[in-house]
Amino acid sequence: MSNDVKEQAKGQAAASEAQPAEPDTAMNKASALPPEELATLTDGIIAALKTVYDPEIPSDIYELGLIYKVDVADDRTVTIDMTLTTPNCPSAQELPTMVENAVSSVAGVGPVKVNVVWTPPWDPSRMTDEARVVLNMW
Repeated sequence: MSNDVKEQAKGQAAASEAQPAEPDTAMNKASALPPEELATLTDGIIAALKTVYDPEIPSDIYELGLIYKVDVADDRTVTIDMTLTTPNCPSAQELPTMVENAVSSVAGVGPVKVNVVWTPPWDPSRMTDEARVVLNMW
């Protein structure tokens, strides 16, 4: 698992020192939300994303690298850019809805919008080591 997103949230007070996250987040921008609250929301959103599994792959979508961007707005609206392993993915209709429902269940999160994007195209290099172990892809 990449800790970049969590580290970036914790370092909100020193946003000028924050490194770009994988996935990209808006947490390195100035926010009206207190840093502690933003960190709590971020942890909850990541935990929720880790509950969503591609029905054909025994790994969660976060570890697979399907989440490209998470943006938490000042009004707690969450916008997520995600992709699929392939444009022909049989789960293309259900995965974005599963992501929306999972993130919507996080306490303090406002409306959730999920965008499916194709740029850059997903490839196995986006997977975490945890996903590689589960899928035996070394």
